[in-house]
Amino acid sequence: MESNLLTGKAVQNEDFSEYVAHLQLHMTLQARNLVPNLKHTVEDSRQQLLHQTQANFEKLISRQGL
Repeated sequence: MESNLLTGKAVQNEDFSEYVAHLQLHMTLQARNLVPNLKHTVEDSRQQLLHQTQANFEKLISRQGL
C-alpha cells in the first residue's frame, strides 16, 4: 500500500513538473511577443541562427525535470 502511495506521488510530481515546464515555455514565448523588435530591415543569417539556437535551448531546458 505504501509503495502505491509513493508511486502516485512520483506521478503527480512528474505531471506537475511537465505542467510547469509547459507554462515556462508559454510565458517565454509570450514575453518575446511583447518586446518590440529591434532588428534591421535585412536580418543577418547569423542573427537568425542565434535566435533559433536560443529558442531551441530554452525549449530543451524547460522540458528538463526539476
